[in-house]
Amino acid sequence: MKMFGVAVKINWVSTAVFIVGVLMLITLNAQAAAKPKFQVEEATLEQIQKALLKKQITTVDLVNLYLERVKAYNGQCVKQSEGLLGPATTIANAGQINALATLNLRPATREAWGFDAHKARSMTDLADNDPTMLDALEIAANQDKQLAKTGKLVGPMHGMILAVKDQFDTRTMRTTSGADAPYANDRPPADSTFVTKLEAAGAITLGKANMGEYASGDRSSFGGVFCNPYDTERSPGRSSGGSASAVAANLVTCAIGEESGPSVRNPAKNNNVVGFAPTQELVSRAGMIRASAINDRVGPLCRTVQDVAKILDVIAGYDPKDELTAFAVDRLPAQKYQTFTAERSLQGIRIGVVREFMNRELFSKADEESIAIVEHEVEMLKKLGATIVDPGPGGALFQGCVQRYAPIAYNSALVSQFPDQFPVDAKGKPTTDHIPLLLNMADGSALFPASITIRSLGVEPSIGEGRYVLDAYLRERGDTNIKTTEDLIKKSTFYSDIRPGTGYSDKKAGLQTKFDDKTLDMSNRMQTRFALQQIVMQCMAQQNLQAVTYPTGNVPAPKLGAPVEPTVNGRSALAWTLLGANGFPTISVPAGFTTEVYDRIPDPKSPKSTIMVGPIKAQLPVNIDFLGRPFAEPMLLKIAAAYEAASKHRKAPEGFGELH
Repeated sequence: MKMFGVAVKINWVSTAVFIVGVLMLITLNAQAAAKPKFQVEEATLEQIQKALLKKQITTVDLVNLYLERVKAYNGQCVKQSEGLLGPATTIANAGQINALATLNLRPATREAWGFDAHKARSMTDLADNDPTMLDALEIAANQDKQLAKTGKLVGPMHGMILAVKDQFDTRTMRTTSGADAPYANDRPPADSTFVTKLEAAGAITLGKANMGEYASGDRSSFGGVFCNPYDTERSPGRSSGGSASAVAANLVTCAIGEESGPSVRNPAKNNNVVGFAPTQELVSRAGMIRASAINDRVGPLCRTVQDVAKILDVIAGYDPKDELTAFAVDRLPAQKYQTFTAERSLQGIRIGVVREFMNRELFSKADEESIAIVEHEVEMLKKLGATIVDPGPGGALFQGCVQRYAPIAYNSALVSQFPDQFPVDAKGKPTTDHIPLLLNMADGSALFPASITIRSLGVEPSIGEGRYVLDAYLRERGDTNIKTTEDLIKKSTFYSDIRPGTGYSDKKAGLQTKFDDKTLDMSNRMQTRFALQQIVMQCMAQQNLQAVTYPTGNVPAPKLGAPVEPTVNGRSALAWTLLGANGFPTISVPAGFTTEVYDRIPDPKSPKSTIMVGPIKAQLPVNIDFLGRPFAEPMLLKIAAAYEAASKHRKAPEGFGELH
């Protein structure tokens, strides 16, 4: 053959191979272009694992997809002209939530992504080059190698990309409970027990969730203010708000929060996600900057009940480092928790309605729509086959048991609260015979105090508890600079924007209050715990109830930095606390959205008072709680999963959608 007048010898075989190769490359490129991008938004662990096994994505791809969303949506969400510690002004539709305070990335990788140095894994180890402290992408790459070699996932949590509340120890990342405290080494020496379990099962911790400093409020001195993706001018839920909002906005698959009051369920409610505060003794608290000795619980937050159950399967069980988990021995179900989430019928299950938490006459206009929404959802439980035991509007599910058993179970607290009926002298010695009156109250022949209900039982304080658990943690951590609560008070930096009655509380004063206690007396706390468990379990047994239900919280998410709805008749502005805080497992599930809300503003005529304003049009999440006896997690998961499947109230927040 001649080409340009020159004889050219062509190897037709080679040419054919070349042409076929080009065509194959074109075809593969076309297929790659047509191949749909894995949608990480709203993805469940099951969907992620299927994609990994089908080679639709790699674990590195998965981490990168979440990092893209962190890059897009995790910026500052308030105006702070005077810096992180100064006054904060809300921004409408900020498009940012500041949910993650620390990212699990080596310095070079973090810088390549463009993340601020304040998000670094450590402020005391700037080099961060320890080869044993792998970051999220390094762990992901190792998992991909193992998956390619074996064709199997590395464990049941492979594909679970987590945020862990900064209250929990992570040896690769700084841990300060949100505080700007000058630890000599801001990394603790070891992981929390549950972190070890989750990562051994294949989970990857992407970062530390921002939190209310020392487990309270809507901001921290280190991480700053964090915001609600459903309305960035509102609270994402105090304490564990960063954990829940990170899940809601799809910055992670799931997160781990902590609950000593309502700090898993309140953020779950404010962010339209599922939050589970399990039985107090079920999950180890070892490796945790604790807020209390007996109330703290480790709780998963996910977008589905099934993913919450899958996490519980890994983290539940006895740990010799946490003495409370000794109560869990032989109390775990024979089947995995996740198997109970396949339930779609509630036939044969009896659920009580806690009308004490839903009595409109006792609360305010701010409560009414949430109560109405949950009342409507109770009807759905009936349609699913549940037998509903409802005392009706104004009724009370537990009051008969409170009156019958409080005189014996709540004895000293009852006596101390009513000195007119139970008089004592200056030394505390009874001046009358108290026993006949207690007996008469128990059998109904004497008037029982109307103020003692399931809403108010348990107001007796403990002494020294907060200081004891904090000093115990610091002693075990063994830092050379921060050794005691007093060190935290004297050496830390605190935000100056303090607004009483809001989520911006005085953290230094809070630590000082703890330090002022010079002895430890938890007798009131323990008596309250026993009394509540006795009363609730007896009433559930008498009425053959497997669970009870009520709104997670009556009041929708408040404005950041604004006054909250005042506590009235045992109802706080956050969520119903008393039962869960005393050991009962409770799961919070999305139940719908408001159409309007009522807010609070300072009263210009009285600095210590507030004024209700509204109604204000607002679509804010509302959740429903299901509470059961200790170690009744399987029953609660059945109920929650069946309800979730039928109601389908989970809705991703607008403005935090898919990236293009």
